[in-house]
Amino acid sequence: MAEKHFMDVLTEEAPDAAKAFFNLADFLRDHTGLDEKTFQLIYIAIKTSVGEAGAVAAHAAYAKKAGATRDEVLGAVLITLMTNGVHGLQSCLIPALEAYDNA
Repeated sequence: MAEKHFMDVLTEEAPDAAKAFFNLADFLRDHTGLDEKTFQLIYIAIKTSVGEAGAVAAHAAYAKKAGATRDEVLGAVLITLMTNGVHGLQSCLIPALEAYDNA
């Protein structure tokens, strides 16, 4: 049996909270002044820096759909070495590239 993703549980158990979260995410995405590809690459770097491999993988696929190259996704992960060392890189590099390749 596949493990449930926390967002699926949030949507099932607290639909109003999930809706509010997604509304905020949509607002932020639409009002940053960034194009979709740039937004996704920045998001990948931020999530890599805190070691959230699941989010990195999901957004690597979104970045590819937004026109990002594999090298750009790799760069978004690698740039975190400057701020966090290998912390996020060790947990996020492989999931990011695998998600990109499989998207």
